[in-house]
This record gives sequence, C-alpha cells and structure tokens, in this order.
Amino acid sequence: MAGIQKGSHQVSSMTQPSKVPGEVIVRPVFEGDLDRVDLIYRTAFGTFFGVPEPEDIFGDTELVRTRWLHDPGASLAAELDGALVGSNFVTTWGSFGFFGPLTVQPECWDRGIAHRLMEATMELFASRHTRHMGLFTFAHSPKHVVLYQRFGFWPRFLIAVMEAPVAPPERPASYVRFSALAVRDRAVTTGAVRSLTGEIFDGLDVSGELEAVLDQNLGETVLIEDASGLQGVAVCHIGPGTEAGSDMCYVKFAAIRPGPGAARYFDRLIDACHDLASSAGVSVLQAGVNFGREHAYGALRERGFRTQFQGISMHRPNEDGYDTAASWVLDDWR
Repeated sequence: MAGIQKGSHQVSSMTQPSKVPGEVIVRPVFEGDLDRVDLIYRTAFGTFFGVPEPEDIFGDTELVRTRWLHDPGASLAAELDGALVGSNFVTTWGSFGFFGPLTVQPECWDRGIAHRLMEATMELFASRHTRHMGLFTFAHSPKHVVLYQRFGFWPRFLIAVMEAPVAPPERPASYVRFSALAVRDRAVTTGAVRSLTGEIFDGLDVSGELEAVLDQNLGETVLIEDASGLQGVAVCHIGPGTEAGSDMCYVKFAAIRPGPGAARYFDRLIDACHDLASSAGVSVLQAGVNFGREHAYGALRERGFRTQFQGISMHRPNEDGYDTAASWVLDDWR
C-alpha cells in the first residue's frame, strides 16, 4: 500500500552522501531497524485514519518483517538527522513491480521525506529492469495521488479489498498444496506457475511469493490442475504473524490461465481457498481485485464476497498492464 506521508537483491549501488543538518538520507533497511520501521508504519496509518491508539491499527498482522526477510535489498529506510523516520518496500514480480507501504513518522510529514523515498524507489525499479509499475493508494487523498503523479504514475481503476465468510465447498475441493510436493517437484511447479502468469502479462513472475510463504510458514499455496497441466494458483497468508492476521485467510495473489474455461477454473480455485481456510480453522476469506478485471470482480460478488474498503491503482506507464477483463487475477498491491 503506497504512501502514508500527509500532504534476494542488494542495494549496493546506493551511495551515502555526507550528512548535513536537515538532510534526508535514504539507505537499505537493516535487521536492527525492523521494530522501528514497523512502529512508524503502524503509527502513520493509524494517525492518517484517526485511530485512538495509532500503533494498534493492524493488530497481529505482520508485513514489515515478512517482506524484509523475503527480499532485504528491496527495502528502503529514510533518516533525518541520523534518526530513522520513514521507509518503503518494493516488490518485484518479474517484469512487474509495485511498492508500499511507504510511510513517514507523522511528526515528519510534509518535509520531503516521501519524495526522497520515491526517488530511491524509482532507482531500485530501474536497477531491476521493471517494465510496468503500480501501487495502491487512497483515492480521497489528493496529496497522495499528486505525489505519485510526479514520478510518472497515473490513477486508473479502483481496487476492492473484499471478504466472505469461510464456507467449505459442498463438493470436495480438488487442489494440490505446494508444501505437500516433493522438493524435486517444487522447481517444476514454480516453472509452471511462471509460465501461467507469463500468459497473463509477459514476464510476470510471482514464484518468489510461493517460496516466501513456504520458507516463512506464512500459509499455503494452492494449485488447480487438470489433465493438460496447471490451470490456477493462489498464494494465501493465514493467521497471525502474516499479512492476513487472526482468523483470516488472505489471498495475496491468485491467477487462472487465460482461456475459454477460465471462469470454471476460477470457481474451483475459490473453492480451494475456502477449503484451505476451513482446514486452518479461520472464518474469513479476504482477496483484492482491480475493477478493471470485471469478470473476476463479478465472480467474487456472485460467491458472496463484499467490499470492505477500496483504493485506487496507479500505473507507470499509463497502461492497463494486466488490469483487463480477460485477467482472472486477484491481488491488491498493498
């Protein structure tokens, strides 16, 4: 989720200029920074939304540590006069990337810190040869939208973050758990996932998300197959200490292979996610979807999902990317 500032690569190319009073220095986030980064992230969002105890806004969800552990070189810290006052996290899925949460300590808002973090963010995207970039931000905040427009991002469709009560499917759900595969088969499967997502958008590669969920025990990845091979994938975070939080299964990314049977396979994939959530003992299934993916959005509505909150997607360049009606994809870029 991009920006709260009112108003396994390394970032070795990031130089450290000499410090002068009032100068903002951007550097990588180090492990010892994580508690401070997490507090700023929570306090910034809590303050923006007017929560009485801002630091408690996200409960037992975990985002800062999980993203840092997955890709330490994609994290950016901002220092002002030697104190850590902000951060940003970059996610690259092959040719596509997004960033966030970009957050700044509330006492330091409107001092150009978010701008400096954005400069470093764009340098990081360039170093990774990211072809298409996006972000999730607040449509009701002109300052957020204008900040990102300065860096070439353009607002497009809304993104709905939707939820449904977990309901085990009436018919047995047929799917494979990535964690249940033999080690020798996982590389083959990640290659198949890469091929599937590449059909949706050239170079799109979420295989790192599968690995992060497995390595950090964040949840599970479910796979839908038929006689011709892989047809769908859903990367799910489950429970406290993940991006889901207590009593929730959060579909961070899901996709169906394009083709005439996509709607049917999408339904099977949602059944699999319900079954996974039920087996984990949680009661809420959450997923995000861009309104440009009208068929996927409509299918979630038909399955009883309702929007809990929404933001707006911004793209650089000002093109659809994979936010099209033909894309049976769930994600929200928070």
